[in-house]
Parts: sequence; structure tokens; C-alpha cells
Amino acid sequence: MPKLMLYHAAPSRSSVVHWMLEEIGEPYDLNVLKLSAGDQRKADYLAINPQGKVPALRHGDVVITEVAAICAYLADAFPQAKLAVPIGDPRRGKYLQWLFFAPSCIEPAILQAYLKLEIPPSSAAWGSTAQTFDALDQALSKGPWLLGNDFSAADVAIGAGMNFAIRLFKMVPTRPNFDRYLDACAARPAFQRAEKIAAG
Repeated sequence: MPKLMLYHAAPSRSSVVHWMLEEIGEPYDLNVLKLSAGDQRKADYLAINPQGKVPALRHGDVVITEVAAICAYLADAFPQAKLAVPIGDPRRGKYLQWLFFAPSCIEPAILQAYLKLEIPPSSAAWGSTAQTFDALDQALSKGPWLLGNDFSAADVAIGAGMNFAIRLFKMVPTRPNFDRYLDACAARPAFQRAEKIAAG
């Protein structure tokens, strides 16, 4: 089987993929980039991701960028980890909705709240910060995970982003359902392994 290689820098969005790799349980290598040294702008990395961003994942001859796309790819490529809803299962639509809700709604809503940006909901693809967090809160009220009892790659993408925004950098206020959810994420052995590796 081709080896997995994560081009990684912590803390950054690549920490989401690092957790995902621990969840799938397959061997992988970390190629750690020092963003402060400009490693992401060097020619050898720009050949991997011309945008000069992390993460990027190499799996044999396949290179994938963008967090949600990488999580979707890994969940489908390693079905034994049971992190994706299979094609044909009616729940797959909801799974994909939440997986891509992370970068398309939650990340912009966090930045809008943190930077106190006034953006009319009709102009923002995510609606508004309140709408975004209310939708997530409602989904988590049925918990423990976004798909009820089934943990998935969508929880990795959303859980990591919310942990970053609420617990690491205090960018947005928390809510009881968010605290319960983040506690459950932090209790997962794969999350803890990724954190321990990141801490060196």
C-alpha cells in the first residue's frame, strides 16, 4: 500500500488532518514545515501545493490539498476506520453536509465573530455567525456526534476547528453543547496521540 505523507505545521489547519490520520490508524510520515522560516514558499513545497499552504497529503502518486477534501479522501480510502458514510447510505448527504460545513461556514463565522466584521447575511455564504453556531448547536443537541451515535470525519473537521477557536485561542464564546462535544473529541485516543506528537 502506498505510504501516506502529511506536509504539516502546527498549530495550523494541518492539525485537523494529523488527527484524522491518527483516527484511520495507518502508518504515515510527517514532513514538518517551519512557516516562520518560509518553508511553505520554497520551490520544493510549491511543487506540492502551489498555494504554499498546509496541509497537503501525498498518498503514493496522489496529492490532495484542502482540509475537508483530505478528510473525505482518507475516510473513503480507508473504509475500515468507519469514518465515512458509504455511498448509497441515505445518511451520506448529511455526513457530507457537515464535513464541508467546517470550511465553508464555521471558519468564516469564527473569523467574522473574532474580527467583529459587519457582513449582511444576504452577502455572506455562511449566512451569519449566529445562524452558523445555532445550526451547529442544534445538531449537537442530538449528539453525541454530528451523526448521532456515529463518529465520522465530519466530527474531525468540525471538532478540530471548534477546539482551535474556543479552547486554544478563545476566538468565540462557547455553549454547553460545544463544551460537551469538545470534551468528547478530546477524550478520543487518536486526538490525544496527535496532540502528544504535536507537543514534541
